[in-house]
Amino acid sequence: MLFISTLFTTGPAHAETGFGGSRGEADTSSDSSGRTITSQVTFNTSKNGAGESTGALTPVGDYDPPACWYEPKWTPEEYEKDFKQRWNVGHFSGAAQGYAAEKSRYIEGKPYKDFNKEKSGEGMFWGTVYDWDRLEGDDYLTCGQADFWVDNGDDPPVEGAIDAETLAKLAYNQLQVPDTAVTLAPEEASKVNLPTWAWLDKADFHEVSVTASLNVGGWNLSATTTATPVSLKLEPGTADATMFPASGECTISADGSVGEPYAKGKSDEDPPCGVTYLRSSGQGTYDLKATVTWEITWEGSNGETGSLPDGAFGNEQAVTVQEIQAVNR
Repeated sequence: MLFISTLFTTGPAHAETGFGGSRGEADTSSDSSGRTITSQVTFNTSKNGAGESTGALTPVGDYDPPACWYEPKWTPEEYEKDFKQRWNVGHFSGAAQGYAAEKSRYIEGKPYKDFNKEKSGEGMFWGTVYDWDRLEGDDYLTCGQADFWVDNGDDPPVEGAIDAETLAKLAYNQLQVPDTAVTLAPEEASKVNLPTWAWLDKADFHEVSVTASLNVGGWNLSATTTATPVSLKLEPGTADATMFPASGECTISADGSVGEPYAKGKSDEDPPCGVTYLRSSGQGTYDLKATVTWEITWEGSNGETGSLPDGAFGNEQAVTVQEIQAVNR
């Protein structure tokens, strides 16, 4: 069987990257035949998360992005060149049979004659692209269709051809969101049995999006995937704690912020988002974990819309909890 590897492409530096999680770093590996198929999907990341630290989302629940798909690759002339290069190799087991089969299919009219040159400008040959980072087991068999022709404007006649939802999932893989280090009060050290207030500023907590596009040979389609923050979950790092609210799930206010900054005079109030530690951390610290859940939606340039599983991103920050020191007079 012929394996086809992916070459990541790099677009303009301003916000475009080529296919793949490497964000433009090229993977030029190829199989023993020397054949490499380059995905022509590009990404606009100008509205992605920014700041000192960002990270990729972890899908919540069942999510299975494609490990392979079909996309337009060659004009008849390009396919002829690729064909000649592909078969300009030394003899190996099965070479004669493989060459005869492809010669019949693409040259001798079964079904394409002379690489379909009579239809130059009217369509393209489509081929398989693999996302090697996601390919597992027999996933490559999902896209076992031989390279095929599609007229401009026609729907590809096979399952697994790239579409708006596939582009949306590829864009999902490129999303980067800001880290979730919350602001705490007290800032230096929390006190046993006194509330610690937690909040995220609205300026740092907003939706992000990535657009994946494929524009080649009469095929022009894009999809924008948007991640919108919907909640912040706090986990105190110890069972000896009381959460506010009790679930640890802090909702987003109308202005986009989470929680409420502590202000003088509120020491006796329960915070809308926070934690009260019931035991000192001793000589160490507690790892307070803050995880933001992001709602994922997408919209295609063809008018299609949809949703994908929520994503989560979080980190831990060390919290020192001290006993309250009382002075007896």
